[in-house]
Amino acid sequence: MSKLEKYPKYKDSGVEWIGEIPEEWEVKKLKFLVKEHSGNGFPITEQNNKQGTIPFYKVSDINSNADYLYNANNYVTFDLIKNMKWNLVPINSIVAAKIGEALRKNHRKITTEKSIIDNNCIAIEPLSIDVKYNFYLHKIIDFDWFSNPGAVPSISVFKYKNFHVMLPPKQEQIKIANYLDKKTAQIDKAITLKEQLIEKLKERRQVLINDAITKGLDKNAKMKDSGVEWIGEIPEGWEVKKLKYSLKLQNKKIRIEEQQVVALENIESFTGKYIETTSKYDGEDNFFQKNDILFGKLRPYLAKVFLCKTEGVAFGDLLVFRPKNNFNSKFAFYLLISAQFIKTVDSSTYGSKMPRASSSFINEMLIGVPPKEEQIQIAEYIEANTQKIDKAIDLQQKQIEKLKEYKATLIDSVVTGKVRICGQLPHS
Repeated sequence: MSKLEKYPKYKDSGVEWIGEIPEEWEVKKLKFLVKEHSGNGFPITEQNNKQGTIPFYKVSDINSNADYLYNANNYVTFDLIKNMKWNLVPINSIVAAKIGEALRKNHRKITTEKSIIDNNCIAIEPLSIDVKYNFYLHKIIDFDWFSNPGAVPSISVFKYKNFHVMLPPKQEQIKIANYLDKKTAQIDKAITLKEQLIEKLKERRQVLINDAITKGLDKNAKMKDSGVEWIGEIPEGWEVKKLKYSLKLQNKKIRIEEQQVVALENIESFTGKYIETTSKYDGEDNFFQKNDILFGKLRPYLAKVFLCKTEGVAFGDLLVFRPKNNFNSKFAFYLLISAQFIKTVDSSTYGSKMPRASSSFINEMLIGVPPKEEQIQIAEYIEANTQKIDKAIDLQQKQIEKLKEYKATLIDSVVTGKVRICGQLPHS
């Protein structure tokens, strides 16, 4: 961005949030540039319907990374629109959330056809402004600026309509939009490549853990059939045992007023990070101690496994396992986060609304058990090598954040006229 130039002359916009703008630019209220469209109540009986041809967008439809809306989870018919007296949102309008925490996420999407939106959304139709410049302009406008006071934030349309923005000449708007289309696409591609690399690193991490847990470290060791499908062959010196003979499921219930309590959302999957959360608690759940292992039994959290650093109380959604004398706690931890173990447990879940793992099924699972010294060696090997992978993942994640920050800064600088686009770019 340092290669971009400044405009020849600037002037004071008279608006605090804008500051100086290029001399040829104007300042106008949004009500002279766009038209807002409110949403419609969407009866539950008409939802999850794909019989019609007109998309009915909800907040959940605008969470993707794409700029445009091409698909909806719900479609309705013209007859229903007519009967319900719903208003159609024109093509090229911006759809955004207008209420609740979704408002603060500031997701923006452009419609590609006439559409309906629900009453948690607002649509912004461009009138005297280029379609794509309007999109980038709204990327730097935080809807929380217009939220009404109260427990649940919601947009004040009056505040929004009377908000001042900068406006370049029409050709300059097009030029800016074309430039940002090209540059943001390049940034998004770089982000996607890094995200793909992160997924490959995570896969490599899982392969490393699974191979070490089931095959050991000696590539020349003689192997035997374990007789267990998810394990396959194991070294000859290993035993096959039911999990309950190596890990004891804890059922000690205690009731205390204040203790370290572990909730599922605190647990980091596949990292081994320690929880340091102390909170008020007045309930009865499982007590755990240092080197115990917590295992999330609800399906969304089956990969949430935690090696305890201290003692505390685990909520009922967590199983507490205590390694027996023949079992190393870190080896047990890596066993329980291995992909094949999780996959096997997941296949046994029961319940329709919130599927959960059966503790009795887990207790009866057959596992490969190396000698104690070999368990320690395997755990140390996994820890050392996964730390390297975790560092590589962390580096890519930091670079992604920098790319996202650069993208936001670039959009802001170009849309507000802090820097000038040189040369003429063709229409995209």
